[in-house]
Amino acid sequence: MARTPEAKVKKKVTQHLKTLGAYYFYPVTGGIGRSGVPDIVACYKGLFFGIECKAGKGKLTALQQKNLDDIKAAGGADMVVNENNVDDIPSMLKFWVAARPGDAT
Repeated sequence: MARTPEAKVKKKVTQHLKTLGAYYFYPVTGGIGRSGVPDIVACYKGLFFGIECKAGKGKLTALQQKNLDDIKAAGGADMVVNENNVDDIPSMLKFWVAARPGDAT
């Protein structure tokens, strides 16, 4: 069975997340959930983030951008990943985790 280009990106993203030991899931929207939620929602070493997967020159919709902005505003991280930057995920996550301010407690 042929995979869509975006499905190939999603598969590579999940391979990286599995290797890192991150928690992740694919939210179900389809009329039940919230529209515009990122393709993959995840947590790595206490860093909550959303990943929107695109292929080729795919662009974010306004609703997808709003959801990523909301995640960022709440202290999480956001990523837009395509076949050109998918292999940057491990280094990006490790950088973000190291760059977070320490707990104030």
